[in-house]
Amino acid sequence: MQFSVTILGAGSASPALGRHPTAQLLAYDTDCYLIDCGEGTQYQLLKLKLRPSKLKYVFISHLHGDHYFGLIGLLSTLNLGGRTEPLWLFGPRGLNEILTMQFKYAESSLQFPIHYTEVETTRSYQVFENEQLTVQTIPLQHRVPCAGYLFREKQRPRNIIKEKLPDDLPFEFIHQLKAGHDVRDEAGTVLFACADYTYPPLPCRSYAFCSDTRYEPALAEIVKGVDLLYHEATFMEDLAQQASERYHATARQAAQIAQQAQVKKLLIGHFSSRYKTLDGFRDEAQAVFLNTEIAEEGQTFAVE
Repeated sequence: MQFSVTILGAGSASPALGRHPTAQLLAYDTDCYLIDCGEGTQYQLLKLKLRPSKLKYVFISHLHGDHYFGLIGLLSTLNLGGRTEPLWLFGPRGLNEILTMQFKYAESSLQFPIHYTEVETTRSYQVFENEQLTVQTIPLQHRVPCAGYLFREKQRPRNIIKEKLPDDLPFEFIHQLKAGHDVRDEAGTVLFACADYTYPPLPCRSYAFCSDTRYEPALAEIVKGVDLLYHEATFMEDLAQQASERYHATARQAAQIAQQAQVKKLLIGHFSSRYKTLDGFRDEAQAVFLNTEIAEEGQTFAVE
């Protein structure tokens, strides 16, 4: 089952050539989840041949422009394209009001429904669930209310050992075995034991997105053990004081969170435009947490 994250933008607020503001596309099976939507997000989707029409869910971390200024344009394009399928939108207080005002003064209306959920940013709680994933909020320390998101895969079915099963076994029996249940007759006698005819399911996977935030050790407990952690790294350690004053983090601090949380892999992004190259970020983070990668735009990272 596909579970991956494609980086659409990993720059910070000030523009820089070759970098786009924060946006990521999380793909799970056939569903697409957009995480933040900075300017140019829809162009990045087109450039990478990722169809905007496949978007089903959008999660916005906070109301600084480099994280949501692309949203009104994306919604307008979907509308022009004739979208009728609903879209689920999650974001902090004020997002719905902003979108309503923009469409009001443009004298426009969407021809598809938006199911909007206002996200609390001061506590961690489950904000969304479907058959495949749960999404939990991550309170972040920024100048305005800000929440990250933790995507957890639900338990997958057990794997059938096909060569052991009779060819004519009813589908309902196979379904029971995959769900982890023994198949019994009316008297309760076990006909097919789950342990004998299936392999255990693969471990559940998880992805944590920590948008703008200064160094906050409490995050480690929330994202503990995740397979892939994205954590902002706007500055390098020589500007740690400035990072804290602006409610941002350094590459080293992001790595410290990854180390404390014992995650499998760390991605760092949201780089300040003052840095022309990014190798220093990687070196600084890897000195603390070796399995660190730069969130390079256009690159897809598997959650595994």
